[in-house]
Amino acid sequence: MRELVVLGTASQAPTRARNHNGYVLRWDDEVILFDPGEGSQRQLLHTTVTATDLTRICVTHFHGDHCLGLPGTIQRLSLDRVPHPVAVHFPAGGADYFARLRHASSFHETAELAVEPIGADGQRIALRRGTLEARRLRHPIETYGYRLVEPDGCRMLPERLAAYGIAGPAVGEVQRVGHLDLDGRRVTREEVSVPRPGQRFAFVMDTGLCDGVYALAEHADLLVIESTFLESEAALAAEVGHLTAAQAARVAAESGVRRLVLTHFSQRYADTRRFADEARAHFDGDLVIAEDLTTVQVPPRRVPSDG
Repeated sequence: MRELVVLGTASQAPTRARNHNGYVLRWDDEVILFDPGEGSQRQLLHTTVTATDLTRICVTHFHGDHCLGLPGTIQRLSLDRVPHPVAVHFPAGGADYFARLRHASSFHETAELAVEPIGADGQRIALRRGTLEARRLRHPIETYGYRLVEPDGCRMLPERLAAYGIAGPAVGEVQRVGHLDLDGRRVTREEVSVPRPGQRFAFVMDTGLCDGVYALAEHADLLVIESTFLESEAALAAEVGHLTAAQAARVAAESGVRRLVLTHFSQRYADTRRFADEARAHFDGDLVIAEDLTTVQVPPRRVPSDG
């Protein structure tokens, strides 16, 4: 299962219709909570995700709308006695903020947190089925975006395997080793498979345009990106380190993004359809204007030609 569960879509201040930030990515055996703003624990109760499911928490920066849900979430992990370690990533320069949020009130800590701060642009964390990479963004305080990259692989072709008489455990061997010797002939993996590009997910919050934004968005199957303002407030967006819907859409178009999710809307806008109108002028791919408590699927994997 690969999908995004949206907990909240508001920036700075929540509204009656929009909770503070919060996003959960289900990616195979990883369940990653990004930027838990205030109220995230309660928002989870309206989804099929539980605190026990979480394997990792990623914080982009320590402005309140992106982290004030940490105390409740961390305490819930202990209350539910989550049986596995939960990794936590955040900007290393905000370690004092994290420590205060982690112990914001008295509780009996039973959960095991694997605290792994991000200290450098391009830092990578190895996952079982890919890599989590952090890139520095442009905001008034230290901020990182994240992307999850699955390595390229291959798709075995049953008809070609059958033609060579390869079946059972031998299929796994040729896939793992790269070749198989049969009756005096070496059959290579390339002869019985086609390339399968790995999938990519990117998460870009509070930032002005910078190299990090494009590095994260490059060839993303699903890009979740802030669009705090419309172009009418472009000067303000640049001043405070945010993006407009048009800028986010142009990034997606130039980076080959397949599905674009706009979120983190300023409370000054009651009608988010305006974000869709503005983005559509620059991006003609799949476009989602995020709403609280909705689920967005990672696009199905591209099926390569059998050649």
